[in-house]
Amino acid sequence: MTQSQNFRKPKRFTSDSLQKYSPRGLLLYFLPIALLPAVVIALAKGNLTAILVNATAYTLYLFSAWCLRKGFQAEARLRQRPMTPPTKYPLKLLAAIITALTTGMIAWLGARQTLPVAAAYAGGAFLGMFLSYGFDPKAKSTQGAQGYSGEELGKALAESHAMIRRIEQAGSKIRNHEFNNRIERICEIADNIIAQIEADPRDFRRARKFLNVYLDGTMQVTEGYAKTHSQLQLGQLEPAQLEQSFRNVLETIETSFLEQQQKLLEDDIFDLDVKIEVLTAQLKREGIL
Repeated sequence: MTQSQNFRKPKRFTSDSLQKYSPRGLLLYFLPIALLPAVVIALAKGNLTAILVNATAYTLYLFSAWCLRKGFQAEARLRQRPMTPPTKYPLKLLAAIITALTTGMIAWLGARQTLPVAAAYAGGAFLGMFLSYGFDPKAKSTQGAQGYSGEELGKALAESHAMIRRIEQAGSKIRNHEFNNRIERICEIADNIIAQIEADPRDFRRARKFLNVYLDGTMQVTEGYAKTHSQLQLGQLEPAQLEQSFRNVLETIETSFLEQQQKLLEDDIFDLDVKIEVLTAQLKREGIL
């Protein structure tokens, strides 16, 4: 392995990364900072009630901010991939309710306001959350493929997206520029195939082989090689046979993925000759898995 191969290629920037590092909603994390002086003063005075009220409010505000950020991420995924299953709970609405109740609690128990005034503060906080961030979008009903409901289709595609991200994560652990580039191309092709299926759900029935066999097999092969790669001692060269075997299988996977994508574009049935499970068995014999 050459010295240039030891440098790790930067992780591919995706729309998920953009949402993860978006500053939207971060302001709510700074809101409870104003409660810290109140907690210190309450500690100095030995006021147990004030300590509990302010500390609880601080924790609830932080939890509300966390829910809001997760809600934004779920909203972005749903906007980019309409077939993504919705979250179990309406996170943005939950964040607004927690913020409103916490604000009302501070006004009532902390500032000793009357209950109607505290309720007004809570209502104002709820309205402010709605005007600033809105609520969770409703999941659109999706068209299913032949023999599959929209919910089943959405779940299958979400699992496929998760497998692609796992392939990327495994690839980031491999210090080989050539392999990093090829794994990145494979993931890009896989993302494009999933996008094509989302655009025309009728393709899902013909793409089951890719989703159930090829994508899962690619994930297992890449994770297996990454594990073997990371266990080698620092500076130790990999066996040439091991490296060449993984190079061969990546080439085969990329070719198969390109064929899969082309057959989708041509609206043709899939008849790919190479089986990822056969390659996996071969790699086990060669020591990659």
